[in-house]
Amino acid sequence: MRRFSTAELGRYLLTGQLNRRGCLHTRPPRVLAIAAISQITPSRTFTSQVETSTTSTSTSIPPNSIPLRKQLKDEAKALKASGKKKKKKADNQTVPGWELTVGIEIHAQLNTARKLFSPAATSFNDKPNSHVALFDVAMPGSQPLFQPETLIPAVRAALALECEIQPVSRFDRKHYFHWDQPSGYQITQYYHPFARDGRIVLGARDGIAPEDGDRVEIGIKQVQMEQDTAKTTAQPGDVHWLDFNRVGLPLVEIITLPQIHHPATAAALVRKVQMLLAAVDACVLGMEAGGLRADVNVSVRRTADGDTAPLGTRTEIKNLSSFKAVEDAIIAERDRQIAVLEAGGVVEGETRGWSLGSTETRRLRGKEGEVDYRYMPDPDLGPVVIGEDLVGHLASSLGVLPDAEIDELVGTCGLSPKDALSLMTLDDGARVEYFYNVLDALEDRLGLASDAESDHRDALLAANWCLHELGKLTELSSDLGMTPDGECGVPSADLAAILSHLHRREITAKVAKDLLWGVFRREITAGGVTQTIDAGNLWFKELSEQEYEELADEVVAGEDKVLAEFLRFKQGKAKAFPQGKLMFLVGKMMRAGTEQRMDPASAERVLRARLENVYLPEAEAR
Repeated sequence: MRRFSTAELGRYLLTGQLNRRGCLHTRPPRVLAIAAISQITPSRTFTSQVETSTTSTSTSIPPNSIPLRKQLKDEAKALKASGKKKKKKADNQTVPGWELTVGIEIHAQLNTARKLFSPAATSFNDKPNSHVALFDVAMPGSQPLFQPETLIPAVRAALALECEIQPVSRFDRKHYFHWDQPSGYQITQYYHPFARDGRIVLGARDGIAPEDGDRVEIGIKQVQMEQDTAKTTAQPGDVHWLDFNRVGLPLVEIITLPQIHHPATAAALVRKVQMLLAAVDACVLGMEAGGLRADVNVSVRRTADGDTAPLGTRTEIKNLSSFKAVEDAIIAERDRQIAVLEAGGVVEGETRGWSLGSTETRRLRGKEGEVDYRYMPDPDLGPVVIGEDLVGHLASSLGVLPDAEIDELVGTCGLSPKDALSLMTLDDGARVEYFYNVLDALEDRLGLASDAESDHRDALLAANWCLHELGKLTELSSDLGMTPDGECGVPSADLAAILSHLHRREITAKVAKDLLWGVFRREITAGGVTQTIDAGNLWFKELSEQEYEELADEVVAGEDKVLAEFLRFKQGKAKAFPQGKLMFLVGKMMRAGTEQRMDPASAERVLRARLENVYLPEAEAR
């Protein structure tokens, strides 16, 4: 084999240009860097200038392409026309006669300033190819230089998973050839990882399958450090753009034991791992932002074969990027394997893919094994030695973990487990910090001591608005601008000011929602909530008891059929109180009166009293 010049190798690695002389395949897929790397800076990183493809196919859409939304609609119509009904996930956790076994590999980007083996800065949203060192693109003569600071978040992640930190770990080369890996191998810790033998405990509130009961424990085989690959963006016309900013970013790969037997539990585990990594500041980007990806290994076997029978042939589904995708892909692959076996076929060990909105997995390639990857110790990197003093210091500074945090939210603040879990998971954990900021400011305004016993009304009010009302803002703007310390486009102090007036019944819920929109749109300046209420004369001046009673009399008049329903309940002829009819009358009262002066709770109280004391006795007398 002839030797290639450095210039020729550079053209191939950086711009995808390949000398076709002597090649058997004359039309290789064109791989273009998003930005051409043009010069080397003194810091040994590359700067970039934007390069655009000169071909028309990079900007045109193939004539046969169909929008994803239309594909999903067509699939839904076809399913409806076939008369088949899609099973609900709650009813789709098991298949009679079969046992599912799942193991998961989770790749999480560590929260570090530098890459794993080069001094280039980590980058998530910067200009493509603007943070690339010589070693990142395997320039001849470049050597890996382990960055010790990447070890800190990795150890914190392993400790959160209750792993045993190994005093000595080593790096290996995992060989494979793809355009997203310039060197032709990935550096990982296959044989000697830095952490082993951990566990993660999942409860019913984490969303595990009902078949798993109240608690399930999943073992963590090992946690290893490895480098990420380039980011590939597919374009029309068989063109792929590469961003080498992601090459060499430090990852931890968390490998579970094959102890998961239900799809919902698998999704719950990935969600719990994301919460744990965010809580210890090991990984600041979740699945939604692309900072965490999951590969699932799926196999099935007949329950009649017994627990001692070997597991079935496993397939791997790569790069699942949402909790829903984890559960849906496992269900689809489980059903596919069962169908193959029931038809007398054989399940092949292979790597498969999953797309949003799919109903089945698709084959990508044959499954590589240890021999295919040709693992070998990396000769350019020495062992990593982790001292007990470092482990002890990091263990003592982990802070509050998610389970303890949820217990606090449920026990001290009175939240439901579902709301507590939602606060913990939204915005990569920043929403719960925002809630605490709002609650502290609200208690200050109300003059409440944070450690005093209360009915939790203030905490429940703050949680409801932080979850639901704030969530409605994202229907028009997907980004609240939430920061890790719990601030966003609606300052916590302004939301606390709105809620303090609402808590004291000084404004109505409608006015409070209007004020929230005003703050979000920056129509109300920071700290100007009370002044806005004054300027608009928006203070709540509630109707008197007599005025409520007059409205109640007005709406009840002519509603003989509705009154008959209440009378049937009072006489024991109906089992349930007609709450829907009562709220129908309350709605009529709210529409008949002045909304800015009415409280729905007061309207319901007065109406209920009028029914019991006036109208129902009169109806019985008749």
